[in-house]
Amino acid sequence: MAVLGFDGKVAIITGAGGGLGRQHALLMAERGALIVVNDLGGSVDGTGANASAAQKVVDEIRAAGGEAVADHNSVATPEGGEAIVQTAIDSYGRVDIVVNNAGILRDKAFHNMEPDLLNPVLDVHLKGAFYVTRPAFVRMREQGYGRVISTSSAAGVFGNFGQTNYGAAKMGLVGFTRVLGVEGAKFNIKANAIAPLAMTRMTENILGGLKDKLDPGLVSPLVAFLAHEDCPVSGQLFSVGGGRVAQVFLGETNGYHNPALTPEDVQGNWDTITDRSTYSVPSNLGEETALFLPFFT
Repeated sequence: MAVLGFDGKVAIITGAGGGLGRQHALLMAERGALIVVNDLGGSVDGTGANASAAQKVVDEIRAAGGEAVADHNSVATPEGGEAIVQTAIDSYGRVDIVVNNAGILRDKAFHNMEPDLLNPVLDVHLKGAFYVTRPAFVRMREQGYGRVISTSSAAGVFGNFGQTNYGAAKMGLVGFTRVLGVEGAKFNIKANAIAPLAMTRMTENILGGLKDKLDPGLVSPLVAFLAHEDCPVSGQLFSVGGGRVAQVFLGETNGYHNPALTPEDVQGNWDTITDRSTYSVPSNLGEETALFLPFFT
């Protein structure tokens, strides 16, 4: 099997000063990618800044014979996103890959979730992906090639106590990815998302005895594959951690139909509505809408 290389491809990786982002950067640089290591260098809750975080990863990459530049702009503003992409253009003349990895945590039970806990999380995770990807996507359209990988989470897809802000942002990235997959198709732009499980500074206090099994470096092979020109899918979500990779998908049961539907009818046919013995997995809005057509003919 041929080695999957990235010679000449330019990759922006946000939040790459440590944890998962650092591992993504090291692996892809080792395989020939030119890396923009973006990291504001803040704390887990998003406060503060430290330019040395990104530069240390750049130094690691260069010491190993790779090529990288540091970027210290925030993903949380449109101006920051534009500046990050401009760093790639100024340094390497193009951008082929965006890995939306930057993230912060401000956990709190929902009844205590105030705007100062909600807004920064949405700004970094969800809006940050928009702000960085949009200017890159414009250039990807022009060159007829691009790969976007966004970092979702099981907390958003499946739910987790105390993380309504984080979960909403992470599930938002699934919708973001689905639509990018549709819009990018005719331009050879593929977008996918991952829901990683790994030991990082954001998870070190909750993983308990699993810490030793969840090396963040075991997430990066999937990211590298999804970032490669041979990636066969778009608009999809994958769970990854500890060497395990699995696809996560949205399915729809066959359901129940009555043109004179009443609340009592819903109640009386609940088992049919929720029967998962047969289901469909639509790839876009059109395919989901088509599931209604048999009931209307």
